[in-house]
Amino acid sequence: MNAEDLKLVVKEKYGAIANQSLNMTPSSCCSSSGCCGDMEISMIGDEYNNIEGHNPDADLGLGCGIPTQFAAIKKGDHVLDLGSGAGNDCFVARAIVGETGKVTGLDFTDAMVEIAIENNNKPGFTNVEFVKGDIEEMPLPDNTFDVIVSNCVLNLVPDKNKAFTEMLRVLKPDGHFCVSDVVIKGSLPEILRKDAEMYAGCVSGAIEMDKYLEIIKKQGFKNITVHKQKEIDIPVVVLENYLSKDEITSFKNGDTGIFSITVSGYKI
Repeated sequence: MNAEDLKLVVKEKYGAIANQSLNMTPSSCCSSSGCCGDMEISMIGDEYNNIEGHNPDADLGLGCGIPTQFAAIKKGDHVLDLGSGAGNDCFVARAIVGETGKVTGLDFTDAMVEIAIENNNKPGFTNVEFVKGDIEEMPLPDNTFDVIVSNCVLNLVPDKNKAFTEMLRVLKPDGHFCVSDVVIKGSLPEILRKDAEMYAGCVSGAIEMDKYLEIIKKQGFKNITVHKQKEIDIPVVVLENYLSKDEITSFKNGDTGIFSITVSGYKI
């Protein structure tokens, strides 16, 4: 699939998740409950329950970490959340920046932007805004943000070089990012790597960890730090849709691993 087709898959899948959340308890490809039939992969390993600013209505279980914990956000900062979804990480960031700061959420799915705005209308924050836009071509001005966060989203962006180039552009001098994302150590079986459902489920869009970090470095970021990493398990019931029993055994016992990582880098 080409980049535009992959974006369409993601937009349709996450639009369905947003619409579902308006009518019932939400679930997603990256949550333990799953929205994709057999495509049930639990990404999240951290709980937001005791974190200030956490909004249960805005938490769709789509994350693979809590980047705000390591983002060194300060009171008064202007924070950008890439792939902001229903707005949960924006509200966590808002609790840190306070009244004097500002938080902007960017998402390219209409339904996600709509539900995020609805969630923001309840507390009525005047310094939180949600914008529709593509991470590869952000409709945002240069040198605007102190901190960028993102949670299990950049792995869904086809051109990660463009994504990090755009991040560098919109950050202020001495600004920084902190993102939680999915990466691979080793190599996925070809059938998993090319599958659209696996892409929307945050797996096949992930790239090898060293390559991911090299892209960040190549785009000009400095002081790159991996704060946390945790292995993600793909359930056998999912792998059975793609691999034989022998292939599953080889995959499970091999050198390939899928990890959530939280990483930061600075624009210097």
